[in-house]
Amino acid sequence: MSQKLSIETAVLLVVPPLMWASNAVVGRAVADMVPPLTLNFLRWLLALLLLVPLGWRVLGRHSVLWREWPRYAMLGLLGIGLYNSLQYLALHTSTPMNVTLVAASTPVWMLIIGRMFHGVAIRPAQVVGAVLSLAGVAVVLSGGRWAELMALQFVAGDLLMVLATMIWAFYSWQLTRVPADSPMRGDWAGFLFGQILYGVAWSGLFTAIEWQWSDARILWSGGLVLAILFVALGPAVIAYRCWGAGIQRVGPTVAGFFNNLTPLFAALLSLFLLGEHPRLFHAVAFALIIGGIVLSSRRHVR
Repeated sequence: MSQKLSIETAVLLVVPPLMWASNAVVGRAVADMVPPLTLNFLRWLLALLLLVPLGWRVLGRHSVLWREWPRYAMLGLLGIGLYNSLQYLALHTSTPMNVTLVAASTPVWMLIIGRMFHGVAIRPAQVVGAVLSLAGVAVVLSGGRWAELMALQFVAGDLLMVLATMIWAFYSWQLTRVPADSPMRGDWAGFLFGQILYGVAWSGLFTAIEWQWSDARILWSGGLVLAILFVALGPAVIAYRCWGAGIQRVGPTVAGFFNNLTPLFAALLSLFLLGEHPRLFHAVAFALIIGGIVLSSRRHVR
């Protein structure tokens, strides 16, 4: 049962897009240093090791992790094995700008999948909220200039990102299917550890295929090591923890709108790194995206 969108929950759901904005930039920056599927495998293998001190208890012989293995294998496949692999693949031919634009369709897919597979009705306010949120993303990516948006060109990687976004919506809805009395409900580290455990297995399989059928190679450097450490800790462990907690509080539909803060954060991070100042269109975009969130969660706000 979804709760109201409190300030605490809103903060939880703001953290993931902030982390994922930097993930897209880092993923693009190291695209020539490490194959995409290998990067995903290394990222989650390190994330799994980081969670061992907190989640190792779920490895017990009678753990729900083994009794309900299809559930956790599916979560690992969707949220870790496939979504992230497809995103890194997309960044090999696409740009962070295009990737975040395609990912802006997340709220729409959340609504469609919720209606088709879980019988959740779509309210008119949610449709209007999705339009406002998409408009905010368009303002960010165009720099407030319509001609810039029209000049965007889409490539094969963008189609991979469409598929990745659909998979993310499926994954987010699956997070709500965990039984209320499951021991994992109160153990966030164990719940995430279980997903990553299966996800690493899937990612390892995909990586083996990548090395078998391509000229894959890794150009190790201090920068690459730091990049892998960052994407394992921030966009993986911290972001997934916050996303899962937010989903269980307000549901995938409302949470999906927060995803559209990602391109805004990406633009602002770039501004600060370059020593520039925010402009008026950033404020307009922020207002539109937040307006979409508030409108879509109207029954949840207090």
